[in-house]
Amino acid sequence: MTIMAFLGPLVVTFVIVLFILVMQFLWKYVDDLMGKGLEWYVILELMTYATASFVPLALPLAILLSSIMTLGGLGENSELVPMRSAGLGVLHIMFPLTITVLILALGSFYFSNNLLPVANLKFHSLLWDVTRKKPAMNLQPGIFYNGIDGFSIRAMQKDEEGGALRDVLIYDHRAAFQGNRTVVRAKSGTMHRSTDGHYLVLSLKDGHFYDEHSPAGDGASYPMMRGTFTEDEIRLDLSGLGLDRTDRDLFKDHYKMLTLGQLRFAKDSLVAQMNERTKDQERHLANSLLITRGKKVEGTALMAGTMHQFETGLAPEQRRNYYDVAMNMVRNSINFIDRSTEEQKGRMEQISRFQVEWHRKPMLALACILFFFIGAPLGAIIRKGGMGLPVVFAIIFFLIFHIISFSTEKLVIAGRVQPWPGMWISSMVLLPIGIVLTWKASTDSPLFDADAYYRGWERFRSLFQRRHAHPPVVQ
Repeated sequence: MTIMAFLGPLVVTFVIVLFILVMQFLWKYVDDLMGKGLEWYVILELMTYATASFVPLALPLAILLSSIMTLGGLGENSELVPMRSAGLGVLHIMFPLTITVLILALGSFYFSNNLLPVANLKFHSLLWDVTRKKPAMNLQPGIFYNGIDGFSIRAMQKDEEGGALRDVLIYDHRAAFQGNRTVVRAKSGTMHRSTDGHYLVLSLKDGHFYDEHSPAGDGASYPMMRGTFTEDEIRLDLSGLGLDRTDRDLFKDHYKMLTLGQLRFAKDSLVAQMNERTKDQERHLANSLLITRGKKVEGTALMAGTMHQFETGLAPEQRRNYYDVAMNMVRNSINFIDRSTEEQKGRMEQISRFQVEWHRKPMLALACILFFFIGAPLGAIIRKGGMGLPVVFAIIFFLIFHIISFSTEKLVIAGRVQPWPGMWISSMVLLPIGIVLTWKASTDSPLFDADAYYRGWERFRSLFQRRHAHPPVVQ
């Protein structure tokens, strides 16, 4: 019974949270999607992959909210009191829901580790193709359209139904660095796509053209061709307006497209590459600091006495040249150290991102369990169901979790905190809250009873009141 009462709010809240996250995605990429003439199935495919990427984040919040609503509804409808009177504790009442949440947490982990990488791979490759797609062919009257490579087209009037055009002006920019030297102008024309859809055919009538070539050399005149035509046809290539699908293998090594095992293998490979690169930089730096390369003095080290003997044997001009060489080598070494430091910083940040993604998958699965042991006891304590007070508490706890998780993730990527325990700090903060709330609910403690806190405060204040040896006597 409690499971059915839990699954209903879970599905509803899960769909609502997913809808909110998807709307946030739309607001972020609305400029890249609008005006490109995308087919409905392309947008639907993109939204499906985007929705899949939000599932691991939406499930913990849905479990938190639905658990508060379920236990709060049981308390509000006075169904918890008979259960408690029959000898059932809160933990015993929560046991079926606990098994359900454990199954959901395992499903969340499986989805994040096995299905989400595939969805992310398809999502990012499709999003890359969509953002690179040019706007759809849409001529606006009196406005130049530059979406077709090499052409700039303007029509003063346009018939939306038949495609008829009036006063057409076309600038041909296919030749590099030629400006507006090839111009076609017609009184009227029509516009339609070719049979295969790869070309835009402009059928022009009653027009003229100008073609002015660049000079052949200094002092040469500008040759110019011009003419008129009764009918002319121009074919414009529309291949740039189509949606070209990128090979997904270009994105398969991204950290969001890998499972736990692949993330561990990729991280170890990156660490090995960084260590090898560090050794190469150290060898290069050691060689660059050796001033007298042609002189072998105890291997590669120059001792103070040997250096003094070496300098005294040089002429002043030679010594000055050696000092100049040494200063240039030091400058080059400083620049090399700066570049190496930036390179090492970039490599460490890349490794940290792989480690963050490795810890994120089990962390979000554990968050489902933690949120349940916060929401279910809290609902049993406040005894309020519906979408009112439970939503407020759910948003508060989720914001705490999300803000801490987001902040620590940035610290881990920056290298200021290690992935462990950095990625688990948010869970560590919620764990004692869940323990306290579960204990309070199981002992039926008056957590939100103002009178109980007042009585506790009075007992605490009485400890500091002065006690009289002889109590006052009323006359």
